[in-house]
Amino acid sequence: MTAERTTRRRLSTEQRREQLLSVGAKLFAQSPYGDVWIEQVAEIAGVSRGLLYHYFPNKRDFFAAVVRRESERMLRLTAAVPGVPVREQLGAGLDTFLGYVAAHAEGFRAFHRAESAGDPVVRTVYREGLAAQERQILAALAADPEIADRLPDPAALRLAVRGWLAFLVAVCLDWLDEPEGSELGRDHLRDLCARALLGALDC
Repeated sequence: MTAERTTRRRLSTEQRREQLLSVGAKLFAQSPYGDVWIEQVAEIAGVSRGLLYHYFPNKRDFFAAVVRRESERMLRLTAAVPGVPVREQLGAGLDTFLGYVAAHAEGFRAFHRAESAGDPVVRTVYREGLAAQERQILAALAADPEIADRLPDPAALRLAVRGWLAFLVAVCLDWLDEPEGSELGRDHLRDLCARALLGALDC
């Protein structure tokens, strides 16, 4: 375990909750769900187990909160700008998303570990997060008059967007695992993902 114990200090309720979720994101990113003990989180955060259980009754609820936090953060950062064509904002949106991935690598990894957690509640939170991302993209595409009339039928469009999200996640996780100085730079990755979406939609 590489996470370091933090010094106990007085924090507001929201600050303490955020601290615990940050510690949890790091631990769940480093280890499978079954290998993480919620007592580890309390020790690293410098709080009592009782205080941690005051915020989160059990490990399932704690991991679900970690996953939900990352989902909400991604949705905020990648929200489409109303009235701006998708082609114009795709590059900037992907730049923002990749910046999030780089800055919050533990949270991103922890979010995408949720599918294999084995807990149905955690998997449900994860799938709801993916579905929200899918709906956000579909809404942006449908609102763009430049491409709306050339999009595939709704069923095919959903499959295309879902497949592209899976592609985006896979390449981002691989990018995070690349050693420093990899030839696959951020600009290259952004352009690759943009072309993949437009290609999937045949736009």
